[in-house]
Amino acid sequence: MKIAYFDCFAGAAGDMVVAAMLDAGLEKAFLVDHLASLGIEGLDVKISQTKRCGITAMRFEPSCSDQRQRNLTDIAKLINNSNIAASAKQRAIEIFQGLARVEGRIHGKDTDEVQFHEIGAVDSIVDIVGACIGLDFLSIEKVYSSDVSVGGGVVKIEHGYLPVPAPATAALLKEAKIPVTGGPGNRELLTPTGAAILANFVDEFGLLPAMKIESVGYGAGAFESGDFANVLRLMIGESAGQDDTDADCVYLLETNVDDVTSERIGFVIEKLFEEGALDVFTTAIGMKHNRPAVKLTVICRPADRGRMEGIIFEQGLTLGIRKQIVQRSKLARKFVTVKTGYGEIRVKTASAGGKLVIAKPEYADCAAAAKRHKVALKIIQEAAMKTFYKSI
Repeated sequence: MKIAYFDCFAGAAGDMVVAAMLDAGLEKAFLVDHLASLGIEGLDVKISQTKRCGITAMRFEPSCSDQRQRNLTDIAKLINNSNIAASAKQRAIEIFQGLARVEGRIHGKDTDEVQFHEIGAVDSIVDIVGACIGLDFLSIEKVYSSDVSVGGGVVKIEHGYLPVPAPATAALLKEAKIPVTGGPGNRELLTPTGAAILANFVDEFGLLPAMKIESVGYGAGAFESGDFANVLRLMIGESAGQDDTDADCVYLLETNVDDVTSERIGFVIEKLFEEGALDVFTTAIGMKHNRPAVKLTVICRPADRGRMEGIIFEQGLTLGIRKQIVQRSKLARKFVTVKTGYGEIRVKTASAGGKLVIAKPEYADCAAAAKRHKVALKIIQEAAMKTFYKSI
């Protein structure tokens, strides 16, 4: 599988995304020709090499005298009338719909009433459309990303100075559950356009996935700093996992609990699952002064880490939590629905090396059927598996 990884150690902006794609293999002539099909009068695209802290990077600078304000309908019409691929058109419009949604919520307007101002300026339209053209041209099937650096300080927008990240950026980050970190530097490093593109493109955030790197691209931002390279790094290659396995990154949270009742621990476990924990379990341990205790372990998505920690702290289980990001490999799973004399039952399956290794009837379906027909759970499970094995 062709995958890509955005390394956002210095934030991200639309022009940086396109520039990184150009440096990683997107053909300049292909991009320019397809952008020209938008029909924007006076559009000029400058593509050049530059350096940031000694690192050679690509710079993408669209410009145009036409800087009129446009709403979502105007922008969608531009995109739909162009000659770019249908998949890139759809993705670009989805990105603008996301921007219109958060802008409308911030300003109390319907999406069709939003005038995009800076976001709707030609350079941002070209950045978003260019990024979608690049994703399609490079044949990327799955996108990963690091946590995203947002910068710091304040940014000047149409309504005055506001803290970084800007309101639209913060709303996009919240909506897409993008994990972020402050810095480096005391300026805006993640723009609304950059956040909107990442929110749409990225399937998983975390550490670099197992991959065979085929190309590396550096997209330079406009800001030059002597303290850090203001570039976005893009790595493209083939997934190194097996065809029927997938890999992702999760947070592993652990804490030792020795002075809390079992009822409170059980309550917290239930709450963690309700809030989206992937797994929660306890392990019997011994602590200092020979006190018996338990170790509470939580596995969760990176975007959910803060919420999981908050639940544990709020319930008074501990004074501290150990945490680390870990990679995991997982078999691709799917459900097969079988028809039994007790109704339809889903069977969860997984394969390794092209061979079926796991097949298990879904408990919730079996339990519901057992109650409905007033028979033992085991009878439903056996009936489901008998039907399943007959079908393969």
